Parts: sequence; C-alpha cells; structure tokens
Amino acid sequence: MKPVVSALNAWSCVVISFFAIIILSILGSLFKSNHHSFTGSEGSPEDGAAVAGSIFTAVIVYAAFFVFCGFQAYLHTRANRRGAISLN
Repeated sequence: MKPVVSALNAWSCVVISFFAIIILSILGSLFKSNHHSFTGSEGSPEDGAAVAGSIFTAVIVYAAFFVFCGFQAYLHTRANRRGAISLN
C-alpha cells in the first residue's frame, strides 16, 4: 500500500491527535464530574454531562485521526526501510 499523505503531515497529525486526546479526555472528565471550576459560575453550562458527551465525541474523532495518521506514518517508515525511491 502507498501512503496517502506525506510523512511530515502524518507525523504532525499523530502528535497533535495524541495531545488532543489527552487534553480533551481530561476536560471531558472534569465536565462529567461537574467540577466546580467548570460548572460553578453563571456563564457556565448547567448540564456538564451533555458537554462531556460532546467532548468525548471529539476524542473519538481524534482517536480515528490518530489511527489513520499512525498507519500512514508506518507506511512511510516501512517504505524507507526497504529502500524504496519515491518520485513525488
């Protein structure tokens, strides 16, 4: 199989997705537990569980990006080990 995206884009996507998954998971868990610093003021959302559901949906999307881009990075690494020449 040939990679669809460049190696730089694949590795950038892997790193960004990894950190997004970590940060959004922490934020989602804080909203789910109705932490006072996120749901305690007048401008804060009243239903922390609904906000957490939206954030966890974003985590799932970033996990899909992580898997796809990780596979693309693996294809680039495998092609470089075999000594394949890319004419892109």
